[in-house]
Amino acid sequence: MKVKEIAELAGVSVRTLHHYDEIGLLTPAKVTEAGYRVYSDKNLDTLQQILFFKELGFSLEKIKEIMHNPSFDRHQALISQRDMLYGKRDRLNRVITTIEKTIQESKGEIQMPNRDKFTGFDFSHNPYKKEARERWGDETVNKSEEKVRNMTAYDEEKFNEIFRELAHIRNVSPESDAAQEKIGIWYRYLNEVGNYSPQAFEGLGHMYVNDERFTENIDQFGEGLADFMAKAMSVYAARNKN
Repeated sequence: MKVKEIAELAGVSVRTLHHYDEIGLLTPAKVTEAGYRVYSDKNLDTLQQILFFKELGFSLEKIKEIMHNPSFDRHQALISQRDMLYGKRDRLNRVITTIEKTIQESKGEIQMPNRDKFTGFDFSHNPYKKEARERWGDETVNKSEEKVRNMTAYDEEKFNEIFRELAHIRNVSPESDAAQEKIGIWYRYLNEVGNYSPQAFEGLGHMYVNDERFTENIDQFGEGLADFMAKAMSVYAARNKN
């Protein structure tokens, strides 16, 4: 199949397929003398795998790293992707239910308890564990995970409360007293969960904007919140270096 046929079949653009070829992520089976890319059934399987990973929020760089690893097992990858997508579907179903209830409340049909207004916003799952271990070491991450395992409903509500309060002031200057007071609460809360130096705190803020998975989750509390927090965390770290 030629590139245009593959693009129409998979629902991606021709430019996307060209880009995948250019970065070595999906190389066509052959290129004709006229310069046309020709794709095989195996190429189709590879493209499908790439799109599964993209649906789960993986970067192209990470997808290439995973799929080019000699130990990569397509069958096991499919099982893992299926399980992760089930989890994503369940979370989205909870968010949809929350939206439906909120619509009912806005019409005056029901009264929602405050806690129910945030059902589905789950930050306890951490898809960034590897990055965290590389940056701050196993001991910090292990302590953090132990705290999360023992987290009470109050702790979870406190977590969400901090994000909601930060979202309310996300349009002020990150250097303002209000921003620094609230981001300081976030810093102290994180140190109840783990052990974060100001430098680690700043690095975490960078991940909020450099990793689209972080940005997407945080911005559920308010568009632009991830960027605001990253800037405020950087200021806080600079002012509180040991």
